[in-house]
Amino acid sequence: MKPVILFTDIIVFAVTGFAVYFLVASRRGGEAARAWGEIKKSKVALISLLILSAYLGVALVDSIRYRDAMTDEGGAERVIDGAIVYEPQALSILDRALGGLSARAEKSYSAPLADRLFTKETVTDDLGRTRRDYPALNYPGAHLLGTDKVGSDILLAALKGIRTAIVIGAGATVVIIPFAIFFGVVAGYFGGVIDDAVQYVYTTLSSIPGVLLIVAFMLLFGGTGYQGGIVTQENIALKYFVFNDRLFWLCLILGITSWTDLCRLVRAETLKLRELEYAQAAKALGGSSAGIILRHIIPNLLHIVLITMALQFSGLVLAEAVLSYIGIGVGPQYGSWGNMINTARLELTREPVVWWNLTAAFVFMLFLVLPANIFADAVRDALDPKTKKR
Repeated sequence: MKPVILFTDIIVFAVTGFAVYFLVASRRGGEAARAWGEIKKSKVALISLLILSAYLGVALVDSIRYRDAMTDEGGAERVIDGAIVYEPQALSILDRALGGLSARAEKSYSAPLADRLFTKETVTDDLGRTRRDYPALNYPGAHLLGTDKVGSDILLAALKGIRTAIVIGAGATVVIIPFAIFFGVVAGYFGGVIDDAVQYVYTTLSSIPGVLLIVAFMLLFGGTGYQGGIVTQENIALKYFVFNDRLFWLCLILGITSWTDLCRLVRAETLKLRELEYAQAAKALGGSSAGIILRHIIPNLLHIVLITMALQFSGLVLAEAVLSYIGIGVGPQYGSWGNMINTARLELTREPVVWWNLTAAFVFMLFLVLPANIFADAVRDALDPKTKKR
């Protein structure tokens, strides 16, 4: 086998590593242990954490993929010019674990746990008579959430969309937070010409319609490279890595177009914090600007950053659905709730209505966005210095 690592896989690995680091740090005492102690007091926050951990686990096993070696008729590995030939498609651990779902294809739509197709067809009985009836499924009762127009399992499509949602939410956040905190704190703390320059930058960026900027960026950078599905040799660099990934470019442009709102909030809060007694006392005692920012300004901004990013995470997940609708989101080879919703747009206008595709995307999206908001609220309360004093 030959591993294949997408650039967006690194985002999932980083989020998993951060979660593990926080868990280990919480057992060693200090600020992480105190924050974990506050979070554990809320049962709702713990339930939300378990749900988020399950989502992250699915995204992780869907981000570990490798290509199998092609074999000849005798079962031996195929070798050309001394090199092993590998399959063009890299399957993740999730693909291999749920291979039965992908193999249980039907002819067309079927309702959840049904034993027959959803629409009537002309069938012939044992006596040679034809009639209109609902044909039996190849795998009756095997599709928990039903199947789509081409007979693919909806549960598998919904599970594959988890990685895309987490990559977009976390990947865009990685871009948003550094930009927003750096420019917002610098503008609010130093003021003057620096403040004017930062305001000019984010005001100009905000004045450009976001959808048009995303469309232009994706047409320039997102039209080439890995689009999901088959991995070509041109996509691979350094033997194992795929850097030119359409999903990565989508994360990048969503982050670039989304940091301005948080920057405004950070700048306004910094203007207030720099005038408070403890910041003025630290400055009077000879504290450096960098020290004051790191010790007194940024810690008092984290609660705003966390709650804003939790809300933006929801918006980023939903934005992927909108972008897929207009054709500049992830491709059809990617698992995506946005593609599921786009498909359901046409299914809801037919008779009878095919409702389970939209319902599956909605439920999976709800159980990611809602726990993320609840858990972020608990983390904000645990890290907010004002909450500590109370």
